[in-house]
Amino acid sequence: MGLNPIDQLMKEGLRAHVFPGAVLLVGKGNDILFLKAYGKANLFSGRSTTQNTFFDLASLTKPLATTLAVAKLVDQQVLALDQPVVEWLPLLASTDKKKITLRHLLNHTSGFPAHRPYFMALKKIALEKRKQSILEMLQSTPLESPAGVNHRYSDLGFMLLCRVVESVIPCTIDKFVKTELYDPMGLSDLFFVDLSDRSQTALAGRTQVAHFCAATELCPIRNRLLVGEVHDDNTWFAGGVDGHAGLFGNAKSINQLLRGLVDHLNGCVCPSLFSPKILSEILQLEKPCNLALGFDKPAKEGSSAGKHFSDRTVGHLGYTGVSFWLDLEKDITVILLTNRVHPTRWNNRLDYFRPRIHDQLMEHYEIVSD
Repeated sequence: MGLNPIDQLMKEGLRAHVFPGAVLLVGKGNDILFLKAYGKANLFSGRSTTQNTFFDLASLTKPLATTLAVAKLVDQQVLALDQPVVEWLPLLASTDKKKITLRHLLNHTSGFPAHRPYFMALKKIALEKRKQSILEMLQSTPLESPAGVNHRYSDLGFMLLCRVVESVIPCTIDKFVKTELYDPMGLSDLFFVDLSDRSQTALAGRTQVAHFCAATELCPIRNRLLVGEVHDDNTWFAGGVDGHAGLFGNAKSINQLLRGLVDHLNGCVCPSLFSPKILSEILQLEKPCNLALGFDKPAKEGSSAGKHFSDRTVGHLGYTGVSFWLDLEKDITVILLTNRVHPTRWNNRLDYFRPRIHDQLMEHYEIVSD
């Protein structure tokens, strides 16, 4: 039997210091074609990456938690995609944000800037007041353009989405997705790390989780190696839970969630957690639109997904070195989890590696474009 070219390329990535550790999962339908772990979860302790290693999923939080929470609430007719968010957040009524809708926030056309270092101010605010303070900061941050005019990927938009969701549910968004979505789907390995819970039980739980997490950065702001606590500074200072970051998980749990969404989309689940209608709307499967809602689509040229995924593909990248792509036409799922920011965020080799590994695996399994 010859050498597997996917395995060889992943090992090449290790040797070239593209990432210290990684897990790659390739699925076809409900079958897993390839699942293997590589390298180190923690360079300092020497702990190896395993198939069960938890990764800081960074911006994968947007599609896999916040967007699904919105979808669930739209299905329940608690929220509506085209209603202005001021309906649920009246604080925005006298601002330039009064015409922003949930759809604008989900497809990154709200006009919000990409990012702001709110954590610099949050440091000086009591922890229990920080979520409200972020809403006030969002309120006072000027839009770069009117809602619906320009597309600009924005963490701030999803921070606002989190506050919309939490304005209509009796708990925080992490507890909502756990009880309403993850638990019913049997997903115990997708979770947030709530740093605001200071009970002994919570502290012990966080210590235990950290033993199974890939390390991220030697953080210059927190002055320590980050293991089992969210890398994103705005999220960390907000208590570990927000709409744009904070989710942790492993490759198998992400695959299980994505396959569950496909089953719901196809009407194969009873009782269902989502209607096929809302999933079709979120994934933008019926419209000639390059913007899904909460999910990303491969760029026409130079995509990190490479050149073989179809137009009916959705996915997302995360800053820490994580990604997934789900091709609904070819029924292919590819999940690549790495800790490329360990021990420093100034490692961008993954940008060049991602399309190579995606092309390699699609060609190896002969799932190529015509």
